[in-house]
Amino acid sequence: MAKQRDATVADPRFFNRELSWLEFNQRVLAEAQNESLPLLERLKFLAITASNLDEFFMVRVGGLQSLHSRGSQSRDPAGMTADEQLTAISNRAHELTRDQYSCYLETIEPSLSEAGIQRLRMQDLSSTQTQFVRLVFADEIMSLVAPLAVESEEQFPTPMGNSISMCVRLERPLKDAEGNETRYVVLPFGRIPTRFVTLPSAGSYSFVLMEELVERFIGEFFPQETVLECVAFRATRNADMAIREDLAGDLLLQMKELLVARRESDFARLEIAQNASDDVVEFLKECLGLENRDVYRIPGPLDLTHFFQVADAGTVEGHGYEKWPPLQSPLVDPQESMFETISRRDVLLYHPYESFDPVVRFIEEAADDRDVLAIKQTLYRTSRNSPIIAALARAAEKGKHVTVVVELKARFDEARNIEGAKVLEHAGVQVFYGVKGLKTHAKLCIVVRREPQGIQRYLHFGTGNYNEVTARLYSDVSLLTCNEDLGADAVSFFNSVTGYSLPQTMHSLAAAPITLRDRLAEMIEAEIQFKRQRQRAEINVKVNSLVDPQMIELLYRASQAGVKVRLNIRGICCLCPGVPGLSENIEVVSVVDRFLEHARIMHFRHGGDNRVFISSADWMGRSLDRRVELLVPVEDDRARDRLLEIIECYFKDRIKGHRLQPDGSYLVARKRRSSGLQMPAQEWLFRETTRIVELAAQSRQAVFEPHRAPDQ
Repeated sequence: MAKQRDATVADPRFFNRELSWLEFNQRVLAEAQNESLPLLERLKFLAITASNLDEFFMVRVGGLQSLHSRGSQSRDPAGMTADEQLTAISNRAHELTRDQYSCYLETIEPSLSEAGIQRLRMQDLSSTQTQFVRLVFADEIMSLVAPLAVESEEQFPTPMGNSISMCVRLERPLKDAEGNETRYVVLPFGRIPTRFVTLPSAGSYSFVLMEELVERFIGEFFPQETVLECVAFRATRNADMAIREDLAGDLLLQMKELLVARRESDFARLEIAQNASDDVVEFLKECLGLENRDVYRIPGPLDLTHFFQVADAGTVEGHGYEKWPPLQSPLVDPQESMFETISRRDVLLYHPYESFDPVVRFIEEAADDRDVLAIKQTLYRTSRNSPIIAALARAAEKGKHVTVVVELKARFDEARNIEGAKVLEHAGVQVFYGVKGLKTHAKLCIVVRREPQGIQRYLHFGTGNYNEVTARLYSDVSLLTCNEDLGADAVSFFNSVTGYSLPQTMHSLAAAPITLRDRLAEMIEAEIQFKRQRQRAEINVKVNSLVDPQMIELLYRASQAGVKVRLNIRGICCLCPGVPGLSENIEVVSVVDRFLEHARIMHFRHGGDNRVFISSADWMGRSLDRRVELLVPVEDDRARDRLLEIIECYFKDRIKGHRLQPDGSYLVARKRRSSGLQMPAQEWLFRETTRIVELAAQSRQAVFEPHRAPDQ
């Protein structure tokens, strides 16, 4: 594994953000390489690494290339220029790509074949199968794919980003005016119905790749011409684009234009079949405007993300994970109104171990409850055919006052959010498209209800999206409460977002970009002061990424003061732990397992008066300064204790817990210490949640509930 210390950096106190992310993807790949995992799950992890790399090149590399093309010499916190970063990224990404294909070709594909899932090459097909694919080519592909001649760079077609195309080199009967003996044609596949052509076979699932089929019959497109070469390639576009909100008139229109512009943006990477000639590679490089470091020669099937289809097919019994269905929280009675449940006590849910259904039901009940007067909600990413959007629309149609902040700038979900916004507007919902210059990433729903004692506000705060599909795959926290102070702060916060104003003073909540950074700084400074007073001081943080230099400097100060700092960082971590005199009191753990770790939880010991928060924000500059985020204190003792138990288990994981080393590499502490868990943290959380649910069920069964007479 590459070490970040090998790169030339001006400031050894920070790891480079991009190289740190690549190390995260290497940890994901380690799950694909783990032969103790079920085969189809390993294939999923491999596809995830490919999907992750696609987004990385589209956003991070694309952005750096834009900086480099403008001649920028600015340096990141680790001291690297854009050009230095691009070179280091290329070296590391090429290494990662080699590891991906070594994993697929040497272990996963042979194992799939043994399990009855076979990728066949054209030369291995039987005569029956050959005749079958010939018919597929003649009936389908010849009709769907159109060859486009390219005589100059200006004529190069605009292939869809990340879609597979074929580059064909043909012999000219006569040299052209410039003396060229060959010509080029591109066949863009676009959105073909399927990449995998299923073959007739007995007792197994066999398929051939579309590009190999096209390569075999490419001569059908060019009768009486000599095909010199036909190779598959895939180009990744730069998607790191933003709208000029200061010039915006119609934000919705600008977002639609952005989606079009993304389809025509510059290119960030070229993946091409390993056997491609230098002539074809040079031709494509020039047409796409790429450098040598941007070219990736691939020894196997391009675009491993398509193998999600194979993994999800579930055609092989016994090669998937044991089912861990979301459990119904014992705090939520399905026979009781959510308002009754929340009015008795705060409800803390940890997904996906506990079902997201109570959150959906909370909003659906609010839509149908006669006493609900208003619903105010933020939406960042939702599912297709979202039941939450449907409930909000229904509430408006029933005459309730519904206000929704839909963040149109949620990257890669812009189109879905535009569609959802239209549905809500059509139903009469008052829709806002976020705040100018900021992304609204806070997860909040406020339900205002008329009750005998007066107006009552019911709240949902979350660390994840209002998406019931991803709530089965991501670990996130939901807090349902009717706490009066939180309710007052939430209304003030929401009204400030929709009113384009600064919120009135909030007593409990902290919001980015106004007070969240300061609140976190205050909590860290308090731990430093407790330690100086010779009290026990401790900070435990669980976030997805730690990038912000100011927050890292504060944690270094805490470590130097003797504060014990434990960080559970899933992905990017630019902090260097375990460096004498700087960070010897800081431990960093990353857990990669079947669920995507997504929850943000913070704990400060605060002299024994534990302060626990959940948040929508990671510790990144964009989250703290350029997004609308929330930091929510958890006041209920039982909820707080549960969060402390949850965050603790990740630091005890000696199986899936990767520990960041001072040189930037990650190691798994395989030795099971007495203080460690005897299973991965995620498995422990599922088993523990199951135990709690079963105990609650037994407790209910042990209670006698008499039937009362009607007049009682």
